[in-house]
Amino acid sequence: MSGTSEGPTPAADLDRSAVTDSDHTFYHRVFAAAPLAMAVVDRAGLVVRANAAFGELLGMSADTPLTGRVAADLVDLASDARSWHAYREVLRGRQARLRCTRRLKHPEGHSVWVQVTVSPLAGDAPSAPCTGAEPGVLLSVADISARRELQARLRHLQMHDPVTRLPNRTLFFERLSGALEAESYEQSGTGRIGLCYLDLDGFKAVNDTLGHRVGDRLLAAVAERLTRVADEAGYARAATPLVARLGGDEFALLVEDSTGTEQLADLAKSALKALEDPFDLAGQRLSLTASIGVVERHAAGTTATGLMQAADTTLYWAKADGKGRWTLFDPERNAHRMTRQALSSTLRPAIERGEFALEYQPLVGMEDGRLSGVEALVRWHHPQFGTLTPNRFIGLAEEDGSIVQLGRWALNTACRQARRWQLDHPGEPPIFVSVNVAVRQVWDSDLVADVAQVLAETGLAPHLLQLELTESAVMGSAGRPLQALQALSDMGVRIAIDDFGTGYSNLAYLSRLPVSTLKLDGSFVRGFQYEGDQKAIAPNPADEVIVEAMIQLAHRLGITVTAECVETSAQATRLRRIGCDTGQGWLYSRPVPPDRISELLGTDVCPRP
Repeated sequence: MSGTSEGPTPAADLDRSAVTDSDHTFYHRVFAAAPLAMAVVDRAGLVVRANAAFGELLGMSADTPLTGRVAADLVDLASDARSWHAYREVLRGRQARLRCTRRLKHPEGHSVWVQVTVSPLAGDAPSAPCTGAEPGVLLSVADISARRELQARLRHLQMHDPVTRLPNRTLFFERLSGALEAESYEQSGTGRIGLCYLDLDGFKAVNDTLGHRVGDRLLAAVAERLTRVADEAGYARAATPLVARLGGDEFALLVEDSTGTEQLADLAKSALKALEDPFDLAGQRLSLTASIGVVERHAAGTTATGLMQAADTTLYWAKADGKGRWTLFDPERNAHRMTRQALSSTLRPAIERGEFALEYQPLVGMEDGRLSGVEALVRWHHPQFGTLTPNRFIGLAEEDGSIVQLGRWALNTACRQARRWQLDHPGEPPIFVSVNVAVRQVWDSDLVADVAQVLAETGLAPHLLQLELTESAVMGSAGRPLQALQALSDMGVRIAIDDFGTGYSNLAYLSRLPVSTLKLDGSFVRGFQYEGDQKAIAPNPADEVIVEAMIQLAHRLGITVTAECVETSAQATRLRRIGCDTGQGWLYSRPVPPDRISELLGTDVCPRP
């Protein structure tokens, strides 16, 4: 039995050996003729065998020996730490494979992009029988230069604007983000960055009237001039500003390692000057201007989003300031804008939350110095910005329409308070309350109905309510505003013109309006000339003549006069002598809470000297 089992063994071994030798020969032929560049590398990293394609790819002649060369040097595997580590792990049998991309320098001077793959060889690798070397790895190298070139062309198309051939928005933000990375500015340079954000003034009209083809030609011509400006700016510096088209008629000039605002200002001026000359476009001669927002700051702590927001805001300022100019980013102006936005977005909810309150400033009779009325002044107790006066939010309320809701609340609150004073002090003559009304309240609500409802609900007599409107809102009024004023006057409500003398000043028109009181603007009072008054600043004798004439005219029309901003006793004395009826200002009192007004009832607020 044992002899039977052992008999065929030598024949089987011979047969297997013959097949293996044949396979090895076949593999060597395939290896040598393969179009893919390949080399067998031993565990020490030395080339054991390389095919002809390998030498051709590296630009080596056929008689140049490759055996014994360091494989990593031939394909630049040691150029970065990650690939070098992975390669050594494959050599040691600890990693299955390595694939990486390398840019090799061809002996003829051009570059060759290759994909390098390193894979372990099995124990019966074809190199082992021929060389006797310990099985190592197979190094294969594929020429991917054509693919890389195609990718580069596609990327260029993706990253550049087809109309102007400038870098587009995507490439611009890629460069901007790279410039703001710490390693890009910490090693060298100024550590600063600058941006000119440019928008063409009136470009839409060109497209609308002459068509998009002419518009595109104009954009291309603008791009050429801006590129020339950037090139000239780069002559004297290490780097040329990047010119990009961000979309539409918006362009950007990015300055990396800027030297300060002066450099950016010079660049913006040069850009504006370059656009001054008319453009000749296929028989069309066009002139245009541009507006530029300029931002320059430290790169540290700056984000791409933050920089662009600042540039966009500054560009808006340049447009708002008259166009055809450049404007530098102003942190204080921006803070005011941000505050304005914050207030605007929270105004309506603030009314509902009860964040508003009224203070009252006394209106004092000039003859007897006693309290005759008060003006209701709204205050916003903002949870973030503290107590805000009307000049901070009334304009916003008029813009978004919330002035109607706010005005209705102020009217109701003031009338209820006036009625409360009357009930709490029955022995004193009742005082009237003056409430400011915006012209939008007349247009966007039924002011007459609102006033009638409030008077009915509070029980306040109509003559104890005075409504103040600005001169510009009243003068020249016609239609609905005039009808509303007349209806309110017929109801018995007083109508006052606030800040009189600063607007239209159409005195003849006063006789046609249902006005009971003129409130002289404080600028006239401040300009009075007083003997011995140390507080008088830049006295103007003409103001006294004007004020006296207005008082006399108003009295002939049956209208009383209130002087605003009375701050000194000398001012009060002079106003009383020329016939002014009522005074208002810090001489008597600042705006105060309701309980303080209660204390002033029945007293001489400012006794006559």
